[in-house]
Amino acid sequence: MDLAQLTSEMHRFVEAKGWYAAESPKPQSPRNLAASLAIESAEVLEHFQWGETPGDKEHLAGELADVMLYLLQLASVSG
Repeated sequence: MDLAQLTSEMHRFVEAKGWYAAESPKPQSPRNLAASLAIESAEVLEHFQWGETPGDKEHLAGELADVMLYLLQLASVSG
């Protein structure tokens, strides 16, 4: 999957959840996405809080995916 396909799939997912709707409880504004990106980045950092290697690599992979998708959406929404 290339970046354009991933972006398209990300927008499809967000649209399906209703998060692009004007009345959404989770508005996808650049500010909200930037905050979500910072929060998810902190969750990545938690895996390294007490050591050099993560204890649960599968959970870390999920957190890294969250960071990547928030960054991709922020870039896309911001133009």
